[in-house]
Amino acid sequence: MSNDARMLPVEPPAPVDDREELRMMVSALRRHLQWKARAGIRVIAKGRPAGTGPKTMTPINAELFSAAAAAPEARTLEELRDHIGDCRRCKLWSGRTHLVFGVGNPRETGRPFVGKAGELLTKILAAIELPREQVFICNVVKCRPPENRNPEPDEVESCEPFLKKQIELVQPKVIVALGKFAVQSLLQSKQAISRLRGQWHDYQGVRLMPTFHPAYLLRNPGDKKLVWEDIKKVIQELKSR
Repeated sequence: MSNDARMLPVEPPAPVDDREELRMMVSALRRHLQWKARAGIRVIAKGRPAGTGPKTMTPINAELFSAAAAAPEARTLEELRDHIGDCRRCKLWSGRTHLVFGVGNPRETGRPFVGKAGELLTKILAAIELPREQVFICNVVKCRPPENRNPEPDEVESCEPFLKKQIELVQPKVIVALGKFAVQSLLQSKQAISRLRGQWHDYQGVRLMPTFHPAYLLRNPGDKKLVWEDIKKVIQELKSR
């Protein structure tokens, strides 16, 4: 989005703009209610006075409101992309140009891992004789944060069901999780990436190798050797199949 698009109008908006804003709010609310319906949430409870309701959720209710329960019932990547739609589930939508769904969907308009970090990733894949076209690459969040800042917890939470659904649909032989946000999201761990990298983990029956993000390597080129050690383990795993 250009800087001009962010400027405030000099004059108050016309009434039609107010109606358009209301229409957008109603549309967003409708999508939110549809999302709740897909998650199995049929009733929105009224507020209770403090201290009158249960202090903890039962296991059934906790599962109902979990990210896994909110995952859409898409059968293909195309259906999943349609389900995401013009997503406004978190605040990142207001500044995006394209929604970055993932490489592998012919209908996508944004591509993950572009620029110097993307070039480095391409070189890493080329070193193990895997062109980018033969792997599915996706981000934890589907809208790039402004100034490439780290995604915030609510933004990761909003996109997490879509990331997990992508993995379910792709059915990968191996997952290479790049960076702490991908690793912590998939493994539900708060441990530092430096402790998790280089060791095989299990993600729903799929072998997962955590390693550093290419953007991190651009700032810390001395750690490229550690990533190469991780990637060699991935090569051995793929050759054993």
